[in-house]
Amino acid sequence: MAKVTIVRLGHRGGRDQRVTTHVFLAARALGADSGVLCGDEDGSVLRGIAKVTEMWGGNFAVRYEEDWKKFVAAKKKQGAMIAHLTMYGEDFEAKMPRLAGKELVVLVGAGKVPREAYSLSDFNLSVSTQPHSEISALALFLDRFFSGKELGVDFSGKIKIIPNKCGKNVVRGRND
Repeated sequence: MAKVTIVRLGHRGGRDQRVTTHVFLAARALGADSGVLCGDEDGSVLRGIAKVTEMWGGNFAVRYEEDWKKFVAAKKKQGAMIAHLTMYGEDFEAKMPRLAGKELVVLVGAGKVPREAYSLSDFNLSVSTQPHSEISALALFLDRFFSGKELGVDFSGKIKIIPNKCGKNVVRGRND
């Protein structure tokens, strides 16, 4: 699968902690390789995602970058495509063929997204032209980008849920 990094723009400590954590949880579960937290530095988000990855498996990691523009420009120079998820962009499904197989940096905003995010992006993509959450936009985008293949990944963690019609079937103690 293509390498995908999720950049959370403009995180506001104390206000966005839960949503930012959920952006990275969705990214991890749905095939992204890494996350970059920009805005207020928030160790609790970084530690929380590291703990989930430690327990549930996989290689997903989130780090803090103070200067998101510098990070995005460097990735673009290395050949990555930059996709910004916004309700004001072009239809995301129509652009999927142009993104297929490419290294991708996905910008997901918090609060007011700086104008530079639009101009630095190769694609400003709308996952519906209606108000909804950045978490749902990211989930739909990643599912289409990976064509559903991300749902079959085995994370090989210490905890695993076995699908079950009724009740919980939790396996613990793997990879200790």
